[in-house]
Amino acid sequence: MKNLLFIITALLLFSSSAFAQDDEEKVRVVVDSTLLKPYTIDALAPARAAFYSAIVPGLGQVYNKKYWKLPLVYGGMGAGIYFYSWNNTKYHEYRDAYKDLLAGKPLTGKLAGLDGTRLIAAQKFQRRNRDLSMFVTIGFYALNIIDANVDAHLKQFNVNENLTLVPSVQQSEVDYKYNMGFSLRYQF
Repeated sequence: MKNLLFIITALLLFSSSAFAQDDEEKVRVVVDSTLLKPYTIDALAPARAAFYSAIVPGLGQVYNKKYWKLPLVYGGMGAGIYFYSWNNTKYHEYRDAYKDLLAGKPLTGKLAGLDGTRLIAAQKFQRRNRDLSMFVTIGFYALNIIDANVDAHLKQFNVNENLTLVPSVQQSEVDYKYNMGFSLRYQF
C-alpha cells in the first residue's frame, strides 16, 4: 500500500512539472554585436573533417585550417614508415643469413662472425622493431583522424569574454599565506 501511494504521489508531482512552461511569452535576447560574433553550427563538420583525414592523412587539418599540423602528421607517419622499411630490410638480411648458415653456405660481410643464436636474436629484435614501427604509424594515422574530429568540434565552441575561468592567487589577511583558487564567471 505504501508503494502504491508513493508511485501515485511521484506521478502527480512529476507530471505537473511538465505543464510549467509557458509558450505565450517569448523572451528575445539582444546581443551587442561588438562583443559576440555571429556564428553558425555545422553539425557535420567534425564528421566531415574525420572523413577527410581518414581518406588522405592531413586533409582534415587542412579542412579545419590548421595548416601547422601537417608537418606533424606527415613527419610522424613518415618516420614510422621509414623505420618500418629499415627494420624490415634488416630483418630479411638476418633471416637470409640464417638460412644460408643452415644451408651450409659461408657468411660474408659484416655477418661473417655471427653464429645461429645471434642471428635468431637479431631477427627477433628487428621483427619486434618493425612491428612496433607499424603500430606507431597506425597510431599517428588514428591520432590524425581524432585530432581533425576534435578540432572541428572545438572550432564551433563559443568562446568569448562573457564566460571566463580565471586562476587567481590571493594572500590571506590572517596568516599572510598565499591561496590559489579559480573564479568562474558567467556574464549575461
